[in-house]
Amino acid sequence: MDFVEALSTDNLTAIKAAPKTDVHCHAFFSARRENVEHWVGHPLTKPPLKMKGVEGMMEYADAVLAPHIKHSEGFEFVAVSAINDAVQDGVVMLEMSFDIRLAEFYPNGIKELCAFIEALVERYKAQMDLRPELGFSRGCADDPKLMALAHEAVELGFFQSIDLYSRQEVCPPEVMKPLFTKARAAGMKLKAHVGEFEDAEEIRRTVEVLDLDEVQHGIAAAESVEVMRWLSEHHIQLNVCPTSNVMLDGVPDLAAHPIRVLFDNGVPVTINTDDLMIFGQSVSEEYRNLYQAGVFSAEELEDIRRASLAR
Repeated sequence: MDFVEALSTDNLTAIKAAPKTDVHCHAFFSARRENVEHWVGHPLTKPPLKMKGVEGMMEYADAVLAPHIKHSEGFEFVAVSAINDAVQDGVVMLEMSFDIRLAEFYPNGIKELCAFIEALVERYKAQMDLRPELGFSRGCADDPKLMALAHEAVELGFFQSIDLYSRQEVCPPEVMKPLFTKARAAGMKLKAHVGEFEDAEEIRRTVEVLDLDEVQHGIAAAESVEVMRWLSEHHIQLNVCPTSNVMLDGVPDLAAHPIRVLFDNGVPVTINTDDLMIFGQSVSEEYRNLYQAGVFSAEELEDIRRASLAR
């Protein structure tokens, strides 16, 4: 059964069987909450259906999830569980973001973290193209040790991309320019979270300052025809996570999601998970949700899926 028919007949098994990408996935919260519950041996409080932005999400995550996985054993369980689930979901290319602070879980720091990730790449190479991504929070920009560690991580030549996240107002993109310049010289793909909640123009500014290849979320671009035209002309891909945007109150509901406007204005988009432990939707389920909400036709979702595989 092809992908269009699978969506049209609501055959989730067939939807999962179609090859897909996930290029917006944070390793630390990348497994299903149910898997973590089974691992720790008891239920965990479900996230609210609506949280007030990133701050609301982190309040929940820090109180409910992090205490169980904030160590090497917990993190490694999550990473393996997430990759196994992604394979079952038909994900054949996964750009998984590993926060620089994960190095603190290991006695030998960043090199030991990279050794664990490299073992994952080798273990799953027959099933998927796992592309390690270096994650850096804007909130760490004023920590000299973490910034130096990020520069060291880039110099290792191990990570294939870099992603900057947390609220865009925490630090201006100019602060991160030296790290991103080094990452560009190392041949890494450059990404940043921006425009998740507001300000289309800040998306363009951040792309220009950091020389980004892709934007994580970027849905505020839909507010400006000019910015959308600019993104389209410069082939800047937006890696969108629909359920995340709804649950963090960036959009009221899935039917009103601006990914439709972005698509109609020629902006390249992909469909991704973000933090599966919190938002609970696999890539296949995100495609299915968008179809059932009437955001896209099955044929349009097939076009998005195929385009993501070709990039």
